[in-house]
Amino acid sequence: MKLFLAFITKEFKHILRDTRTLIILFGMPIVQIILFGFALTNEVKDSRIGILDYSKDEASRQIIQELDASRYFDVEANFSSPQQIDQAFKEGRIRLAVVFPAHFRHSLFQQNTASIQLIADASDPNTATTVVNYASSILKSYQDEVLGEQTLPYTIQPEIRMLYNPQLKGAYNFVPGVMAMILLLISAMMTSIAIVREKELGTMEVLLVSPVPPILVIVTKAIPYVLLSFINVSTILILSVNLLDVPIQGSLLLLLGESMLFIFAALALGLFISTITNSQQVAMLASLMVLLLPTLIFSGFMFPIENMPKPMQFISNLIPSKWYFFIVRDVMIKGLGFKSVLKESLILVAMTIGFVLIALKNYKTRLE
Repeated sequence: MKLFLAFITKEFKHILRDTRTLIILFGMPIVQIILFGFALTNEVKDSRIGILDYSKDEASRQIIQELDASRYFDVEANFSSPQQIDQAFKEGRIRLAVVFPAHFRHSLFQQNTASIQLIADASDPNTATTVVNYASSILKSYQDEVLGEQTLPYTIQPEIRMLYNPQLKGAYNFVPGVMAMILLLISAMMTSIAIVREKELGTMEVLLVSPVPPILVIVTKAIPYVLLSFINVSTILILSVNLLDVPIQGSLLLLLGESMLFIFAALALGLFISTITNSQQVAMLASLMVLLLPTLIFSGFMFPIENMPKPMQFISNLIPSKWYFFIVRDVMIKGLGFKSVLKESLILVAMTIGFVLIALKNYKTRLE
């Protein structure tokens, strides 16, 4: 037991003496959670809009004030002709133009119908759709306020509720995705590099023929990264709650337990990578190229999996981060219990066992 603890202590000292490793271990999670939380978001705020108001009556002024008062829009310019709108779009000064026809208020109150033209820059279709939806929502609110208690025949008034994320904050989706990406990269990459480093230095065989069984030697290389990854999980959760205002709706113990399960799966994947590489550079490239891109594409936090072709949906099932992303989203954001994530948990357990068995088989082959 003393020898086992000595191996673990040795690995901790290796990590603590390596400044670059410490920066990756603790700097990457903080930078990425802040970057994804604030810079990379699908929310659209303070979009610059232009107004072409042919009516210039009380109703159009009220709508313009409501658009400008919202956190989604800033009125950048007031135009006097359609040509000015076209030029503003070409110069990139605005994302949306709102055109009020002549006699807007008269048409609204006397004829009970009025139109407003929304012109958006669709070179970025997602942003265009978002700003049009925001503007339409503000117009709908104004219409409801004007109608008051009046009811129109055959009018359908949809009642919309946004569950779990009423304000549609992008951080609610990015935090689970960033957690999956960081833990997978750090745990798998660091573990594979730590073992490959011993191969490069020619000390791996010395370790494997020591009194400690080979399986325990491998475990001692992984244990420090289990503890460090758990610290990263705690750091991400603290930043998410206090900096990004993303609450933990479900059980914190369940969330931490599932995170540990994913860490074990990532470590097992790192062991597998270490068995098929012989240099730290190759191990790092394999971890980044094989893990980073699939996590971004197939985990579901940036691109909807259900919109992908069937072959790509099948490939996504082989990515561990996809299942952990679903777990974090269900537990942290939706507040669900263990029964709701049982399927995903069993899949991660199966992946962990599979990676460990493959890694051990390869190590046995090296020792023969």
